[in-house]
Amino acid sequence: MKIHLTSVFVDDQAKAERFYTEVLGFVKKYDVPLGGNARWLTVVSPDEQDGTELLLEPAGHPAVKPYRDALVGDGIPLAQFAVDDVTAEYERLRDLGVLFTQEPLEMGPVTTAVFDDTCGNLIQIATRPQ
Repeated sequence: MKIHLTSVFVDDQAKAERFYTEVLGFVKKYDVPLGGNARWLTVVSPDEQDGTELLLEPAGHPAVKPYRDALVGDGIPLAQFAVDDVTAEYERLRDLGVLFTQEPLEMGPVTTAVFDDTCGNLIQIATRPQ
């Protein structure tokens, strides 16, 4: 068994698509209209285009808002993405105007930072332990 797809609820799929592709650097994999404004919109790592997909899922279900508000209110990231160098990625993203709620922080063998994805979520970036 392996993880094939996971999702992040987003307030606006078009805004999320721009942020996750143009700012974070993911590559759009699927974009299938589902009726109305909803789309099956997935992105992948440019380094693993056949790897795990991230579904940028509309946040329309009534349970989503209180759940995300609670996480953001407590400073808890909804997802974590691996990067080779958290400090370098922090500086790159900060220079692009990304708002960080936690600057790079070393915690033993792992360094993390947390940013606002502009779509209602906090996202953590982390180095992999050596």
